[in-house]
Amino acid sequence: MDSCSSKKPITLCLGIFLFLFLVGMAYAQLSSNFYSSSCPNLLPTIRAVIDYIVSHDNRMMASLLRLHFHDCFVNGCDASILLDDTETFIGEKTAPPNNHSLRGYDLIDAIKSQVESWCPGIVSCADILAIAARDAVVTVKKKSLII
Repeated sequence: MDSCSSKKPITLCLGIFLFLFLVGMAYAQLSSNFYSSSCPNLLPTIRAVIDYIVSHDNRMMASLLRLHFHDCFVNGCDASILLDDTETFIGEKTAPPNNHSLRGYDLIDAIKSQVESWCPGIVSCADILAIAARDAVVTVKKKSLII
């Protein structure tokens, strides 16, 4: 019995080391400049739109952050929260938990339309929502630091 209990710390340490080693070797293709060559105006455009909107409606930061949270919370960040209704499908925009409780859809739709005019079929709605929510938080944070 003692020999088994003395192996537990070694096994635990080995398991933790193996986990950390494998996590360190994982190769994710996440990059802050992912769209820099395929859609170079993406980030500055979203930032400019968000700066303008948040300066005129300071609640929009919270609305975009909440919209992003609702999108990512259940099944990951897939922009399903932005789905419109069709004849055979009730989209998440008008689904009972979300109907009339979330704002910012029109802003994300406007940004998506603008982005599609320069970079058709390149930037996902999920990325636009994530970038817009991030930029809104940064804009409000900058504004609060100035005061």
